[in-house]
Amino acid sequence: MEYWEEINEKLRPWVDSKLNKTVVDLFAGCGGLSLGFEANGFKTIGYEMDTNACETYNQNLLGACINEKLTPESMYPKADIVIGGPPCQPFSVGGKQLGLKDSRDGFPIFLSAIRQLNPEILLFENVRGMLYKNKWYLKEVIEELEKLGYYINYALLNAVNYEVPQNRERVIVIGSKNKINLPTKANRIVTAGQALGELAFQFDEGSKFFTESMDRYVANYEKASKCINPRDLYLDRPARTLTCRNLAGATGDMHRVRLSDGRRRRITVREAARLQSFPDWFEFSGTETNQYNQIGNAVAPYFAYHLAQNIKNHLMRKTGNQYQYTENQQLQLF
Repeated sequence: MEYWEEINEKLRPWVDSKLNKTVVDLFAGCGGLSLGFEANGFKTIGYEMDTNACETYNQNLLGACINEKLTPESMYPKADIVIGGPPCQPFSVGGKQLGLKDSRDGFPIFLSAIRQLNPEILLFENVRGMLYKNKWYLKEVIEELEKLGYYINYALLNAVNYEVPQNRERVIVIGSKNKINLPTKANRIVTAGQALGELAFQFDEGSKFFTESMDRYVANYEKASKCINPRDLYLDRPARTLTCRNLAGATGDMHRVRLSDGRRRRITVREAARLQSFPDWFEFSGTETNQYNQIGNAVAPYFAYHLAQNIKNHLMRKTGNQYQYTENQQLQLF
């Protein structure tokens, strides 16, 4: 089975009536994190302020996304699990560090939801910088969660180790009222070529090729950044990290495919989606730029699938149940 065929089937939403757990997804974006949970049988409810991202969520997932700008006073329906990617301000170490008192930040909202809902399990993801220059703030957030009675486990995980054809490091924090582990690595690495297949070699009159001036700009950019190898997409290895900037913006490190005749073209929305492990049936709303931004901001769904599967197994161990894979990849009780 080809990679895209696998994710088209394995990442389909379904509801496990025996599990019967509801997930609230804060700052849900287009639903990459929720998709991983729905593919494990969880029910989801998303909250997202971007109208196009919310529309994307609603047209692809079983759960509903509420188009709302969250505040610490927001109210939520009953849920067993709270997940999300709270926006974190790039605090300056030498500047004014308000931490959890900074009204621009998403973590006071996330913590307020935890206090209100008292979920069995919580999970949030953030950029790798939270383990470095902002580690003081991560510690502050964790201390607040521990005060609420949660055992916290966290690590810097790379989505490439969870069947995503892309090097994408994220800080993952998981908490439970009893100890819970992070997911173990998968046993395979997926390359960009395996994810894209024939898409990488296809083009038409609508394809966006680099001009001579763009090639010169890229060459100067790579020279200035001391880049040893051109930042083209290499099909024999996983892609580098997809971001809003290098998908939607005309930058020197834009993701591009080099064709056999030497021309380079910008990757399409569908190619970007595959490199993020979105199924081909998953459709994005909004302008092309908005779609690129949704993809760049998303949690890779296959990574989310492993995170959700780990939580599901934890819940089943608590109740004495075990799961096994069936031919259609859904999990069923023994």
